[in-house]
Amino acid sequence: MANIVQPLSVPSTYKDQQYQGTSTDLAKDLSNSSTLYVGNLSFYTTEEQIYELFSKCGEIKRIIMGLDKFQKTPCGFCFVEYYRHQDALDCMKYINSTKLDERIIRTDLDPGYRDGRQYGRGRSGGQVRDEYRQDFDSGRGGWGHLRAKQEAERARRQKAEYEAITTIPVGAGEYKGKLSSQKKRDRTEGEDRESQGREKNPRFREGRSDDEDEMQTDI
Repeated sequence: MANIVQPLSVPSTYKDQQYQGTSTDLAKDLSNSSTLYVGNLSFYTTEEQIYELFSKCGEIKRIIMGLDKFQKTPCGFCFVEYYRHQDALDCMKYINSTKLDERIIRTDLDPGYRDGRQYGRGRSGGQVRDEYRQDFDSGRGGWGHLRAKQEAERARRQKAEYEAITTIPVGAGEYKGKLSSQKKRDRTEGEDRESQGREKNPRFREGRSDDEDEMQTDI
């Protein structure tokens, strides 16, 4: 009798782009695999929490936490390796799409863990899906890397346009010297014009007061 509902233990159609092999090789590896990829984890979920949940389906060989490539902090995924293939299938049936740390997690059969796959593949170091996330998610780093990039760019522009200059640009000293010389010449010329104006006006000749001017006017 044919199954109306697809078995929950069947892996998804997703294929790792870095998998070295054909589709036939992938199907063969998945049919014997005891490794699970676990996604949509909170950045704050610990290895102990994962072990407590996933050990209900069988004995766990090891857990490899997914890490940010640059910061080396958890970035929302992990690999769980069982000793038996059947335990991985049971996990697909009973744990996939359940809640862990208040998040709906997803599990999928994986062809096998290789060294280097524990790091995020996004440009910023984390997972690619977080770089395009627009909504706020407190468990996945707030606004995601896209919003973080926008904030970093805004801070960079603000610093470049509004903050005080801390270093003297090339040629600024020479310009400052020319400016000081020009101000000094202007001040000297102004004093010369002022002194010439006083000599032409008899009321401002040295040694002569206003009283003397009034006496000379009365005479």
